[in-house]
Amino acid sequence: MAQSLLAARQTTLALFDCYAAAGYDVVARVPRQIELTPPLWQLGNIAWFAEWFILREAPSSHPADAVYNGLLTRGDDLFDASLVPHRARWSLDLPSVGAVKMYCHEVLDRVLDKLSREANIDSALLPYRLALAHEDLCREQMLAGLQWLGLAAPPSMPTGHAPGGGGQIAFPGGTLQQGSPRQTGFVFDNETPPYACYVAPFAIDSTPVSNAQFADFVDDGGYQNRQFWSGAGSAWLMQQERSSPLYWQRDGAQWRSQRFGQVVTLAPQEAVRHLNLYEAQAYCAWIGRRLATESEWEYAALSGHPLFQWGQVWEWTATPFEPYPGFEAGAWRGYSTPHFLEAQVLRGASFATSLRLVSPRMRGFQAPQRCDGFAGLRTCAW
Repeated sequence: MAQSLLAARQTTLALFDCYAAAGYDVVARVPRQIELTPPLWQLGNIAWFAEWFILREAPSSHPADAVYNGLLTRGDDLFDASLVPHRARWSLDLPSVGAVKMYCHEVLDRVLDKLSREANIDSALLPYRLALAHEDLCREQMLAGLQWLGLAAPPSMPTGHAPGGGGQIAFPGGTLQQGSPRQTGFVFDNETPPYACYVAPFAIDSTPVSNAQFADFVDDGGYQNRQFWSGAGSAWLMQQERSSPLYWQRDGAQWRSQRFGQVVTLAPQEAVRHLNLYEAQAYCAWIGRRLATESEWEYAALSGHPLFQWGQVWEWTATPFEPYPGFEAGAWRGYSTPHFLEAQVLRGASFATSLRLVSPRMRGFQAPQRCDGFAGLRTCAW
């Protein structure tokens, strides 16, 4: 655990330094867009989260639950995500970059010291695992932010080359025990409790849709033909005036894309990414197939079928983000509950997802219109 915490913080600081090198270490210089969180605020929030659950021994994220006072006089007012909505994070009077980094170092030093003195380590690890998972999630957001701003990623960070465009696999269906038991180590609250559900026979792509396959949809006028788009998708498309996926650029007969500040030729067989739900649904309507439900996706991922490849690109599903039957919110109250019925389920993982989080049962989720994440799709049929 100590090694994981140290490694995670090293990666976080490397990502922050990429922003700082481009002049985005000061909040006022960061564009005020829903796709971005000011990196200085996020750095402070990561440290605050670990301090809250580990050092201050708060049993939940409720503002009144901390047992001990914080290291910063106004830390809760500045870095508690439940008190500071996204739109307000640009107007805060944050400490300097040096002060926030010093706060991060102080919290981590105290966390590691406390960890070394834990008597019953098995029962004491939950807040450490929660803080580590939170930092891992923030890491992926920070990397997506670098891509959004057209900035270079750290040299050690993978940038993803997921295969796409494979054949399909038929599954007989049956009963699926969906979700994760709480006693299997750390899991996010939205994965619990497990429940039995019936999955009808279905056929699903063995890999996500490729750039070449999605380019066929684009070249066939897919973004202009409204019969393939839902009502919400058409409304989004009219506001965006989009005629191809985010970051795509036509260069003669080929497509190129911006990848972390560099323009590269799209590999035809690479999985398409940076799609939102509406684009994924429109492609499915064009090709005469559909998105898989999250139950179908989990069934396929747990099957052990050697041709079912996943884990390099998040995948949109047909399932709205809702609680499982018998759901109870975990300690991090702001993670799942505020997004139920507003977001859509993503399954799998991306190249930017920490391996500690990668699981066939993990439920990613995102607002339908968001396309800044590393998300694509695979198609399905009855």
